[in-house]
Amino acid sequence: MSVNGVICLDKPQEITSFVCCSIFRRLLGTRKIGHAGTLDPMATGVLPLLVGRATRFLELLPMQDKRYTATLRFGFTSDTQDIWGSVAAFGGSLPSLRDIEQMLPSFRGDILQIPPMMSAIKRDGVRLYDLARQGIEIERPPRPVTVYSLEIMDYNPEKGELTLDCHCSKGTYIRTICADLGERLGCGAVMISLRRTMAAGFTLEQCITLDQARELAEKGMLENILLPVESIFDEYDSLTVSPAQAKRFQNGGSLFLDRLNRKVTDITKVYSPDNEFIGLGKPEDGELKILILL
Repeated sequence: MSVNGVICLDKPQEITSFVCCSIFRRLLGTRKIGHAGTLDPMATGVLPLLVGRATRFLELLPMQDKRYTATLRFGFTSDTQDIWGSVAAFGGSLPSLRDIEQMLPSFRGDILQIPPMMSAIKRDGVRLYDLARQGIEIERPPRPVTVYSLEIMDYNPEKGELTLDCHCSKGTYIRTICADLGERLGCGAVMISLRRTMAAGFTLEQCITLDQARELAEKGMLENILLPVESIFDEYDSLTVSPAQAKRFQNGGSLFLDRLNRKVTDITKVYSPDNEFIGLGKPEDGELKILILL
C-alpha cells in the first residue's frame, strides 16, 4: 500500500534537510519524499516532509511565509553572517535596548536584502556557496523580501545577545537581518542560533522529533501520524461533488460551475461523496478546471 501524507519534523542541529528526507525514506519504506523549505544544517525547527503523492503538490503550497526565533550576538562579524563561519571581533560598544528598538522598524515591511555569499542562490548555474568556498565573492543585487513582524523577545545587554521573533516571506535570510542590524548599529553582529517555528502553515506543536519518529517506525506506527495531503491546503475552501462529478474530475474532466452545489470563486479542494480528497480545482471560463489531482 502506498504511503501518502505530511510529516512535520522538528529538525535537529547538524543535519541537512536532504538527509532528513533520506532518513524518512528508509523509515517509511518509500522513495518519494520532499521537504517544504530547506533549513540550514545548524538550524532547528519545523521541516514539513511531503510523502508519496503529496510531493506533487510542493510547487503549489499556498502558505510560503516562515517564522523564526533567532538569537544574535553583537560585537562580532562573520564571513557567513553566523557563528559557524570565520568570526572576528568588531570592537566598539554594545547597543542599548533603546538603540535596537529605534533601529528595528527599518527592517520591517517590504525591504531590499543582499543575499549572503553562503547561500544556495545560483549565478550562471553555480551556487553562491560553491563560489564562497573557493574564496570568490561576487556582487549580488538586492532582492525584495517582506518582514511581516520583527519583535524583540529578549536582550542581554551584558552579553550583547538579542533574541528576535521574525515572521517573513519566502527567501528572507535571517542571518542577513542579524548582520545588517549589527552593521547599522555600528557594532557588528552574528547569528548564534536559529529555530524555525512555522513553515507551510505548520507549527512546532505539530512536529515530532527524529527520535520519536524512529521509535514509532520500530513499532510500525509511523504511518499513523501522517497528516492528510490536503492539510497543506487548509486555507482553501472545500467542495463535495456528486458521484458522477467525482468520476469526471478524477478522469481529467472539468466541471460546470453552475452545476456545483455552491458558488466557487477561487482554488478549491475537491472531495468525493465519500469524503475522499481528489485534488484541487480552479474556476475559469465557467468551469472548475483541474489544477492538480492527487
